[in-house]
Amino acid sequence: MKKLLNKTHFSYTHSLASIGEKMNNTTTKWNPKLYNDKHSFVYNYGEDLINLLDPKRDERILDLGCGSGQLTFKINELAKEVIGIDKSPEMIQDAKSKYKNIEFQVADASNFMFNEKFDVIFSNATLHWVTDYKGAIESMFNNLNPNGKIVLEFGGKGNVQTIVNQLRNSLAKREYLEQSELKLWYFPSIAEYSTELESKGFRVIMAQHFDRPTELADENSGIKDWISMFGNDFFKNVTTNHIEEIKSEVQEMVKSECLIDGKWFADYKRIRVIAIKKNKTLANNV
Repeated sequence: MKKLLNKTHFSYTHSLASIGEKMNNTTTKWNPKLYNDKHSFVYNYGEDLINLLDPKRDERILDLGCGSGQLTFKINELAKEVIGIDKSPEMIQDAKSKYKNIEFQVADASNFMFNEKFDVIFSNATLHWVTDYKGAIESMFNNLNPNGKIVLEFGGKGNVQTIVNQLRNSLAKREYLEQSELKLWYFPSIAEYSTELESKGFRVIMAQHFDRPTELADENSGIKDWISMFGNDFFKNVTTNHIEEIKSEVQEMVKSECLIDGKWFADYKRIRVIAIKKNKTLANNV
C-alpha cells in the first residue's frame, strides 16, 4: 500500500476583519448515513463528471475528496488504479466498508503528498470546502506527472446564496454574531480560480460556471436537512432550541425561491475546470 509522505504545510492567511474570524478553523464532522440517505445527489451528479474525466486503462487516478467512495468505485472499473482520499475519517471508514478492494486514506486536500504521482486528479463537490485553496492547488500540482490533468467540479460564485444568506440573518437576529460570520466555504468565479491555477503552472483548457437547481430528497424538511448535513458548523455554541428554530425559520423564509411545485431545491451554482500541468522543460524550449 502506498503511503502519504509528510510534507511542509502550505499556509495561507485569510484577511478577515469580521468577528467570526475565531470560528473559521473548524473541522466538519460528516454523517455518512444522512449523506447517503438524503444527499446522494452529490455523487449522482458526479457521474456526469466521470464522462468528462474519461478514465483510461493505463491511468493512475486520485479521487480527491472521495466521500463514501461511490465515484471512486466507478472510476476503479475504468482505470488502471484509483486511490480515494478524504479529510473525514467517518466517510473514509464508510468507503472502506463498501469497497474493500480500493485504497482509501484520510488526508487533507490542502496538504498531501504521495510517493508515486498521478496521471489525473479528479474531484467532485469537494474543493469549495477547502478554504486554503492555494494549498490545494499546490498539492494537486505537486502530485501530478508532467502533462497530468485535473478534472474538477465544486461550488462556484453565488452557490447556495439564498439559503446561506438567510441562515446568516437568522443567526445574527438571535445575536449569534460570530456564527453568522463563519467563513465555511470558498466559492470563486471561474476567472479567479483559473488565475490561481495558471499562476501555479497549470494550463486551463476548460472552465465553466453554471446554475444547477438541485432537488432535495424530503418534501417536508428538504432545506432543514440540507442545513443539518452541510451547515452544521454554523451552530457551534448555539442552544438546541435555537438550532431547530433557526432551521425551521430558514426553510420558511426561502420558500418563495426554493419551493417549486411542492419540492425543495437548493440554489446550486457550480464550477467545472479541466487543466493540464505544463511540462516546464518543453515550455522553456519553445
